[in-house]
Amino acid sequence: MRFEHDITVSVDIDATTADVWAVLEPIETHVDWMADAEAIHFRSDQTRGEGTAFVCDTKVGPIRLRDEMEITIWRPGAEMGVEHRGIVTGRGSFRLEPIDLDRRTRMIWNETLSFPWWMGGPIGAFVGGFVLERIWRRNLRSFRSLAEQPR
Repeated sequence: MRFEHDITVSVDIDATTADVWAVLEPIETHVDWMADAEAIHFRSDQTRGEGTAFVCDTKVGPIRLRDEMEITIWRPGAEMGVEHRGIVTGRGSFRLEPIDLDRRTRMIWNETLSFPWWMGGPIGAFVGGFVLERIWRRNLRSFRSLAEQPR
């Protein structure tokens, strides 16, 4: 038995969608702005695009997981989607929406995660979602700082 939780967070960034994508695209650098991501190990020869497979060593408080993922959506400048295939399963995406005639970008991070029963059932899924939402809001603030740096 598994228990799902939906999480959506967003941030407005003072940069074009192309500039934001340039920071988002290199998956290996996500550890630079994701507090819960410790390391990324590619399991495929490719490191960009649909079919890219990787493992992310993840740490949230005392909980450590090896999050197995595969890129399922790759629309440069618009969206990167992933499927989680580890202990916690589900789907997620980063969507980029131009605002202010593409002088700024809204980045929307959405995840639907499914937690196993032994992680606390529905209460564990709720608490896990609550904690991850706060961490991911902070992650997006870190990402915004990187994306707004002059190129």
